Amino acid sequence: QVQLVESGGGLVQAGDHLRLSCAASGLTFSRSSMGWSRQASGKEREFVAGIGWTALSTYYADSVKGRFTISRDNAKNTLYLQMNNRKPEDTAVYYCATSRAVFLPKRIADFASWGQGAQVTVSS
Repeated sequence: QVQLVESGGGLVQAGDHLRLSCAASGLTFSRSSMGWSRQASGKEREFVAGIGWTALSTYYADSVKGRFTISRDNAKNTLYLQMNNRKPEDTAVYYCATSRAVFLPKRIADFASWGQGAQVTVSS
């Protein structure tokens, strides 16, 4: 059974840096493409970033490109999302997710299993 546990969320000031982590188990992490999505209150879940299983390929939503960085440590079975220069509109619950297949995920529909989510609140 796939388990994804996010951590590192909280209340932060706009412009501050924050890194989310996702500890994965129940899957062959080093052969799994992964990603992050988010859902703001009252809005649909949206794609944030994806990373291939080799970490050589990444893909970002336009809204976070240049500010967020997705990475992974296959030795630790952990996925990361470095969030820099955050804005109030980045406030949301952030979810770690596995890709449905080996390809690089680029949209919500490409994700299969999800974590419980981590709340990130950015104050202005």
